[in-house]
Amino acid sequence: MNLGRVAAVAFKEWREVTRDRMFLLLAFVMPAVWMVVFGYGLVLDVEDIAFAVVDRDQSSLSRDYVYRFVQSRSFNFQGSLANEDEVNSGLQTGKVRAVIVIPEKFQERLLSGMPVSVQTLIDGTFPLRTDITKGYVIAINAAFNEELLVNYLARTRGLSRDEAQRRTRPLRLEVRYLYNEEVRSTWSTVPALVMFSLMVGSPLLTALGVVREKETGSIYNIYSSTVSRLEFLVGKLAPYVAISAVNVVVLWLMAVLLFAVPFKGSLLLFAVTSVLFVLTSTGIGLVVSLLVRTQQAALIITAVVSTVPTILFSGLIVPVSSLSQAAQFQAHLFPGMYYTNIVRGTFLKNVGPSVLWTDVLALGVYAAVLGVTGYWLFTKRPRA
Repeated sequence: MNLGRVAAVAFKEWREVTRDRMFLLLAFVMPAVWMVVFGYGLVLDVEDIAFAVVDRDQSSLSRDYVYRFVQSRSFNFQGSLANEDEVNSGLQTGKVRAVIVIPEKFQERLLSGMPVSVQTLIDGTFPLRTDITKGYVIAINAAFNEELLVNYLARTRGLSRDEAQRRTRPLRLEVRYLYNEEVRSTWSTVPALVMFSLMVGSPLLTALGVVREKETGSIYNIYSSTVSRLEFLVGKLAPYVAISAVNVVVLWLMAVLLFAVPFKGSLLLFAVTSVLFVLTSTGIGLVVSLLVRTQQAALIITAVVSTVPTILFSGLIVPVSSLSQAAQFQAHLFPGMYYTNIVRGTFLKNVGPSVLWTDVLALGVYAAVLGVTGYWLFTKRPRA
């Protein structure tokens, strides 16, 4: 392989990239834009749940119960409702996502040791959000019940509050969150967005760049030149690999500085695996470009091949382990899942090659197979 000819092809391709402002914008700006848009928009934290109250008791104890929800950061109090018609209207219009209905004689029954049923109506339009909201309600009710029981034991048995609390809680549960201590969804999604931006942008740039040679007819200059297949492919891909490498640095800085995601792992491991993933993603664009003749076809096929599997099967939104067996099998066929494991592992868990070696190996195999496939598909003879 003649490095001079490779450099000439790479320089020519770089000039083509910088000459087209729209292409240059797509190369350097779009990955950062995707990171900002999805990083701020794809927030899975369930907070500020709009709720209202129907308090038919209007007692001090019922107000204390409602205040538990008001003071929680998970809920956003929207006011009191008078009747069921207002409840239905609020839930139907989406002004509130939950309504708490406190019955008459709430305080009287509790103080006399009798149970009380409090109704909670939750908008089930979004099942995941609904389940989390239900969990918040259950937790607040459990805390309120425990306090009532502590007060009852202290009052009826002459115990101190601490002793009564100890007796009502023989088993104490202590939960500690590992890796994502603040349980923030951005700490999980933003590292995966590095994968998404590279997986969508790099194949698209490569596919359009190679197909452009066919549409303009300049590919015939390559057919008649002394440049070998390997020299042409290496020189052609080099600018796009370099652009994607720059985007890796930019996206990493945005994740750490803009979204304040902690990076706990090895920067060297992250860099090496990112290069492997870039080679894989550009390899996908190369293979697509060699199978089609127009930029429009390359755009559509690349979007389908890279974007759809990346969203559904990479673990970007839903963990792969939560998918069905058939979906998990499909996830293992796409490189996005492996790189997602790597970026989340290096960002949040400080895990190294001893844990991630299978993912690194998978990316290496993908890069090699796609490179060999691209070399096999490209020929210096025009296809009929």
